[in-house]
Amino acid sequence: MDELAFDDLKLFARVAALGSLSAAARERDMPVSRVSRTLARIERACGARLLHRSTHALALSAEGESFLEHCHRLLGTLESLEGEFASQARVASGLVRVAASTVIAQYLLLPGLAELSARYPGLRVEVEVSDRLADLAREGIDIAIRTASALPETMVARQIGLLGRALYAAPAYAERAGLPRHPGELSQHRLVTNTAAPQLNHWPFVVDGRAFRLPVQGHWRTNETGMAATMVLQGLGIGRLATVAAEPLVAEGKLVPVLPEVVDRQPAPIYAVTATGRQRLPKIRACIDHWVDWVARQGGGVLA
Repeated sequence: MDELAFDDLKLFARVAALGSLSAAARERDMPVSRVSRTLARIERACGARLLHRSTHALALSAEGESFLEHCHRLLGTLESLEGEFASQARVASGLVRVAASTVIAQYLLLPGLAELSARYPGLRVEVEVSDRLADLAREGIDIAIRTASALPETMVARQIGLLGRALYAAPAYAERAGLPRHPGELSQHRLVTNTAAPQLNHWPFVVDGRAFRLPVQGHWRTNETGMAATMVLQGLGIGRLATVAAEPLVAEGKLVPVLPEVVDRQPAPIYAVTATGRQRLPKIRACIDHWVDWVARQGGGVLA
């Protein structure tokens, strides 16, 4: 075991998380053969088979599961140590891997990246775009930007703003199918829903002072918010979209609001989520502080 380095442990953890040697190789920009040799060296050092390999997939052996658990524990200790020294040095530099949905990546992260780079030239940011909730530890994510606030004890969250949502349709759909005059008429329409975030398919309304949520079934369904917006723009149906993305399209005449008088936009808190202890790392703190400041300058912190 003396011949193993921390980087070997990091590589093993990433292979286990990604389930693929080639994916880990692409992530590190190295040949697959080098990843394979590293894994073979780890297995020789452990004296056990850690991975079962087939043509299409990898699976951890019982020994591999145990080794992975120890990897996470050791790497967590190393990160805490790095955080302690980096915090004292106060240097914001290095790679930060950020996970976010399409809308948040496009309208919160991207517009402020140039300013972040100018403020901290030593920072490098990698954005993983998906509506799926990322597993920070297993996927090597430093910060997840999400609206869900329920967190395990190993995670901490800081609110960086608010995100509103409303209902929209394309003018072509409105002309062809008409628009509902009451939430109860939505069942007569083609709707676009999200399979990755089912909570977004309970559409909120306030009618005559009464607040309620209407569960909807999508004729068109997708696991990605950007594709949902594209479906709506193509005139396929009515969808619940982030207002920060939809309202500029309304101004351009590409979308029309649906039931605007009764839709409850319910601006939801946007959180920057990171592992407990890592928020002290200067590179993590610099990114989160920047996004808090940037969003605060965009309409009082509401992306609407």
